Amino acid sequence: MKRYNSFPVVTLILFFVLASCKTENVKTSGEFLNASLFEFQDLEPRWNSFENPTSEKGVGGQENRGAKGHPYDFLKAGETKVLMNVDGAGIITRMWFTIQDRSPQMLRSLKIEIFWDGEEKPAVSAPFGDFFGNGLGRMVPHESELFSSAEGRSFNCFIPMPYRTGAKVAVTNEGDTDLNMLFYDINFVKLNSWNENNLYFHCFWNRDTATTPGVDYTILPKVEGKGRFLGVHFGVMANPVYQKSWWGEGEVKMYLDGDGEFPTLVGTGTEDYIGTAWGQGAFINRYTGCPVADREMDHWTFYRYHIPDPVFFNSDIRVEIQTMGGNMKNKVIEFLDNGAPLIPVSVQEGQTFTGLMDSVPPVDLRNDDLMDGWTNFYRSDDWSSTAYFYLDKPVNELPEMPDTEFRKYGL
Repeated sequence: MKRYNSFPVVTLILFFVLASCKTENVKTSGEFLNASLFEFQDLEPRWNSFENPTSEKGVGGQENRGAKGHPYDFLKAGETKVLMNVDGAGIITRMWFTIQDRSPQMLRSLKIEIFWDGEEKPAVSAPFGDFFGNGLGRMVPHESELFSSAEGRSFNCFIPMPYRTGAKVAVTNEGDTDLNMLFYDINFVKLNSWNENNLYFHCFWNRDTATTPGVDYTILPKVEGKGRFLGVHFGVMANPVYQKSWWGEGEVKMYLDGDGEFPTLVGTGTEDYIGTAWGQGAFINRYTGCPVADREMDHWTFYRYHIPDPVFFNSDIRVEIQTMGGNMKNKVIEFLDNGAPLIPVSVQEGQTFTGLMDSVPPVDLRNDDLMDGWTNFYRSDDWSSTAYFYLDKPVNELPEMPDTEFRKYGL
């Protein structure tokens, strides 16, 4: 996979570094970025790993007389390991992991949590695989702007994560199988000052194994505060009752700063949201992609990062997507006759588009007066998602992540 220019991620990292350090000899961010590789910055680098779990200066690699004495550790079933626990201000700049067991069950059984500034509730709580962009427990080589897995055997995250008074990263094995080998490396820089405009990184994982036709799937429940919606990874396991019909007609909706019934931001379709069109095949780009497009199993994973098109909010945000598909009208009638749960939404033929949702009573697709053509319909599928966002506080009020059995169901 070609290595793309990582300028936007560098932009994010340097934004926080520049804001926190208040560099006085730089007049513009553009001048700072152009000189960033060769201009000295008074930042202390640290690496957390089993070779230096405290990341203290001058104490790394002591075991086995420095000869690779502790490169990995074990994580028994039910065990939690705190991999980083530091005081003071800083920015996590990179996280790398690899594990010996990368099965779907293990990827959904492991839980990663990140705590900021001594809070007891994590700002990040997600299944390990999903957090690193491996939806549905499927490892695929990929490289995007925020995550990568060079050969499908590792887990990299490049999202900058600032903290004011401390950071803690923990991984828990909530499965019933021991993990024999866990390697990791968390890189961060220590800061001498804090800028009040810095935002804390948060993550929310969700799943609905059988969405309700007509009820939008929740990507991010309402969050109050000031922040930025960074992006989302999706996983879809399409319901076989609709055979091989297209599942991705749903539109993403973002409700911002007091929006009521209708959102401020709305897309035009699922594949449209990730930058492709007329269906969805496998591809990986910097800000959008679809690592898994398994037409045989009807499994799909895809993502979108709002980096060149930032989504800021001042008081609150809520993000949803319609669970909607489409097929020719005669095929949708067949689904109805077979008892599939669905709600017809619209019919299109040529330049004629007919919306069906305002009809009382509901439109009968078998009506001979209704034109034939492509028919969109609400449907029921298995959706999961990992939403990434920044917030002006180190803790959120979102629901806790569901238990392991629910996370692994159907994989």
